[in-house]
Amino acid sequence: MKITEVRAWHVPVRLSQPYEIAYETVSSVENVFLRIDTEEGIAGFGCAAPDKAVTGETPASVMSALTAVAEPALRGEDALMRTRLLTALGGPMAAAPSALAAVDMALHDLLGKRAGLPLYLVLGGFRRGIVTSVTLGIVPVEDAVREAKDRVGQGFRALKIKGGRSVDEDVDRVLAVRSAVGERVGIRFDANQGYDVEQATTFVERTRSARLELLEQPTPRGKPDQLARVSGASAIPVMADESLMGVDDAFRIAADGLADMVNVKLMKVGGIAQALHVNSVAKAAGLEVMVGCMDESALAIAAGLHYALSRANVEYADLDGHLDLLDDPAADAVRLEDGELLPTGAPGLGYDPPTP
Repeated sequence: MKITEVRAWHVPVRLSQPYEIAYETVSSVENVFLRIDTEEGIAGFGCAAPDKAVTGETPASVMSALTAVAEPALRGEDALMRTRLLTALGGPMAAAPSALAAVDMALHDLLGKRAGLPLYLVLGGFRRGIVTSVTLGIVPVEDAVREAKDRVGQGFRALKIKGGRSVDEDVDRVLAVRSAVGERVGIRFDANQGYDVEQATTFVERTRSARLELLEQPTPRGKPDQLARVSGASAIPVMADESLMGVDDAFRIAADGLADMVNVKLMKVGGIAQALHVNSVAKAAGLEVMVGCMDESALAIAAGLHYALSRANVEYADLDGHLDLLDDPAADAVRLEDGELLPTGAPGLGYDPPTP
């Protein structure tokens, strides 16, 4: 399956409404799409969603990595030799995880298309759909309640509330949302590194009645001892997100008992292949796994979905990064039914975005 051409292009997309998290306000993003053509006439597609604060990348740096590093390394190679190709690119693209993820996605897409099967079945197949949470940004309590009711009315069964700026406001928001949506809706909370140990402990104690499913990355990434202290004292599971950027981090989190759960994002770890390695570490250590996302096209969401559907211990999904994107060229790459995310059923990732 000889690779004949590698093309990358960037797509700026606006959000239908800006949102706030602990360290920034987001109103627009840029995704970078990748197409790999083969001599058999089969094309594979991938997508990168760079985020300077998380992955250390910009759209320009991703474009450079794909055109200057990936393209010459891939051209003329056998696309089915996926492990060899990704291993060769792992060093030169170590500082470009979302760019590497785009290459990984495209190669996996080619594999599924060559097999004539949806990727999750090629990877093993455990489930056919998974409930995803939908995110509520940092907004006043009354706005959070209104949005939560709207989302539940749309069929969502899990909500993720953002916070990390004020413990008092976060507690009020969580308790008000729980009261508004009832007991059957799952609620998760993400502090995005905004707390110290005392603040995180206070938050957990004051929100006991809300019965949160998890507390995500309460403390700064660069202070693992704080994460461990919160995890050891918390009555609810604590999840590492920004603290996990790859397999080495997963091993350290497991070995040092830093968290109860890990959030695996393809853009952080470098794609599906690396996500599977992280998943194996988590499984061996007894850590629960959630698949997460950035503000990314539904094509990249599809890649995360296929990974989640292929593994039994990926018990949670937060794959909502595409929902508020305007003019996403791959908007139909996944389906959402009553809060459950489903693949299209087509081979590979299940969708071919238009190529400019």
